[in-house]
Amino acid sequence: MEDITIEELKQKIDNKEDFLLIDVREDWEFNDFNINGKLIPLGTLQGAIDDLDDWMEKEVVVHCKSGGRSAAAKEFMVRQGFKNVRNLLGGMLAWQAKYG
Repeated sequence: MEDITIEELKQKIDNKEDFLLIDVREDWEFNDFNINGKLIPLGTLQGAIDDLDDWMEKEVVVHCKSGGRSAAAKEFMVRQGFKNVRNLLGGMLAWQAKYG
């Protein structure tokens, strides 16, 4: 599945589309600024993956600060059998630069 831009994600959120948004940053980064994703730091994703079984066939968007950790999270989730995982290009740095 192709990755997603901040504009596409903002539209999905504004339209209240059904997808799972996962923030793979650390707690302190999430507490500093977040867009209401489900916090699962990258280091804990492997242990939390079974809790996400309901999303195996549905759209999942992963994001981090700049796109590196979320790219790793996407790769891991695809290897686990998730069919529709998209990485937020530019991460929260790009989001905050455009939307504040």
